[in-house]
Amino acid sequence: MSFDAKHFLKTVSEAPGVYRMLDADQNVLYVGKAKRLKARLASYFRGALNAKTQALVSRIADVQVTITRSETEALLLEQTLIKELRPPYNILLRDDKSYPYVFASERHPYPALEFKRVRHKRNDGRYLGPFPSSVAVRESLALMQKIFRIRNCEDSVFAHRARPCLQYQINRCSAPCVDYIDQADYRRDLDHAILCLEGKSEQVTEQLTAAMETASQALDFEEAARLRDQIQQLRRLQERQIVDTGSGEADAFALAERPGGLCISVLTVRQGRVLGARNYAPDNGLDLASGELLGEFISQYYLGQGREVPSEVLGSHALPDSELLQSALSEHAARRVRVAHQVRGHRAQWLQLARTNAEQHLASEMANRSQLSRRFEALRAALAMDAPPQRIECFDISHSHGEATVASCVVFGPDGPMKSDYRRFNIEGVAAGDDYAAMRQALERRFKRLQKGEGKCPDVLLVDGGKGQLNMAREVFAELDIVGVQLVGVAKGTTRKPGLETLFLETVDNTLNLDSGSPALHLIQHVRDEAHRFAITGHRQRRDKARRTSTLQDIPGVGPKRRRELLRFFGGLQGVRHATREELARVPGISVNMATAIHQALHG
Repeated sequence: MSFDAKHFLKTVSEAPGVYRMLDADQNVLYVGKAKRLKARLASYFRGALNAKTQALVSRIADVQVTITRSETEALLLEQTLIKELRPPYNILLRDDKSYPYVFASERHPYPALEFKRVRHKRNDGRYLGPFPSSVAVRESLALMQKIFRIRNCEDSVFAHRARPCLQYQINRCSAPCVDYIDQADYRRDLDHAILCLEGKSEQVTEQLTAAMETASQALDFEEAARLRDQIQQLRRLQERQIVDTGSGEADAFALAERPGGLCISVLTVRQGRVLGARNYAPDNGLDLASGELLGEFISQYYLGQGREVPSEVLGSHALPDSELLQSALSEHAARRVRVAHQVRGHRAQWLQLARTNAEQHLASEMANRSQLSRRFEALRAALAMDAPPQRIECFDISHSHGEATVASCVVFGPDGPMKSDYRRFNIEGVAAGDDYAAMRQALERRFKRLQKGEGKCPDVLLVDGGKGQLNMAREVFAELDIVGVQLVGVAKGTTRKPGLETLFLETVDNTLNLDSGSPALHLIQHVRDEAHRFAITGHRQRRDKARRTSTLQDIPGVGPKRRRELLRFFGGLQGVRHATREELARVPGISVNMATAIHQALHG
């Protein structure tokens, strides 16, 4: 069976990460990184490709992705996987190649930062390195040239320039070739770039911050703005990475579960370096709770398979017998092993990365064409329809005690979610907390458009909320003369546990109870949960709109001194808005709790 690229791309995340292309025998053909996984992978299946890339694409049977927090983390993980897997289509570095250096001449009045493969013995300049990866060196040099406007032209070109080149026009060079900058200022910028390459970017940031304040006090606002931009770029460069921390040995287990599917992702960390993630889909035949299932999986993973046990085993859920498991793993490994699920720092970030990968893999599996086809056919049989539905719509209501009420409408087809057809309705003019009136308004607004010939008519309409909401939908359909749509009310069971839902077909007297393992029920639960998620997201965005416009003066506990430190550290209010909680906590005088309060005030 050929690889269905079009269907696969619908489920791929826009996040940064690493992808592995596999052949029919599950051998890794190629490992790559991407700032946006979806866009990068789509480029392999669209447009003109060279002969080698066409040969690679023709052999693809599957693509696996691992999500990271940033492109830099993806680069580090990519290099680790290439070294371990040695895929045939990757460029492999040979041991007999010389390692790259960065060279800055001391003879030239305006030296460039140059990429060098050989370190000459003559003492005519400064060499930085050696570095293990030429790719990382070239990317670092490009970043230094962008931030500090260091020239990148050859000396022969530099000597014969009569006017600035394009690099100056796009603000990537200070044009020393035509004396647009004096030697002292250029040497200062070069020294800053060298300090950053040596890992001393924090020292550079402090110097730039002081220079920015001096320029501002001297009313040289253009120079202050340039220095502010440099500070903000350096702050992004200093972002803490979790793929390579230098120390730590752990396996992070994360469980993601949806109706009819579950996934456990295992993130492997050795010597502080993330080596990759593997995904498993164990059978939960006994319907165990998440913690119990994860505990049993971890036991079999190590004790049943004889795998090496790391110093720490991290779980996304609390394990019922964690002490017993910790004792057994310690005995098996003949050393102390820690089992935990409440962790901080890099361990919490490893665990979050495992969660993200588990959720992404599960979403991709749930959108698998064959599984969706089976679920749609099961729904056709359960509803006694002549053919499987081609369009399912579901409505849900979300609010906080009547505040900022939002109704959602999600749409599913045979290929899964049809997100371009999703709609939200901001509900106005109804009593606070009146879900029935809110549902009536949403349905009227949706189906009045249908009467005008706008939009498509669904085959099945799911209404979350049970009898009352189903009756409301019937009234709206009767008033608008809508026919040919199968109405289904979805009511939660007495314990509100998934799998115990009661379905009402057209009327409250016609009930349908499906088995908890029914593919038709799993499809209904999937659509209902997606409508719930979409409604909550819209409600929160509407409710928190005012909070997102907050300024530092409005935040309790942030006085003039703390505001000054925040603005100095990030180079302006925009930098503060874009900072994470961890980055805010690094500012002098800002505690972890205060960082959390600032982040919540600025982002809701």
